[in-house]
Amino acid sequence: MSHTALLPEGWAPPIGYANGIAADPGRIVFIAGQVGWNAQQQFESEALQPQFEQALKNVLAVLAVAGGRPEHICRMTAYCSDKPAYLAARRQLGGVWRELMGTHYPAMSMIFVSALLDEPGKIELEATAVVP
Repeated sequence: MSHTALLPEGWAPPIGYANGIAADPGRIVFIAGQVGWNAQQQFESEALQPQFEQALKNVLAVLAVAGGRPEHICRMTAYCSDKPAYLAARRQLGGVWRELMGTHYPAMSMIFVSALLDEPGKIELEATAVVP
């Protein structure tokens, strides 16, 4: 199975995401928003970077139950309640991304919100994957 990043002619390549992804047939897996808590639903940190890392690990853990791997993710939406912290941590978050996702960049959206349901959550990630 393959995924193809979609880049309209004449567009500058996006950095850290794809404008769109075309996926070959497979099993579609929808992953609910995952926050940065552990398996017992406890936050181990109030800082953005460790929460992002745990949330991404949680997404990948749910995906693995369906037989999926990071490269099967076609779409991801991030909801963040602390824009200044996100902007300040972009380099560290990129390092976490590369560690867990490699160089795979799905179609992504970043949405800043006033708060998340689960306190003291600062970021929530949801994803859609196509698993062969």
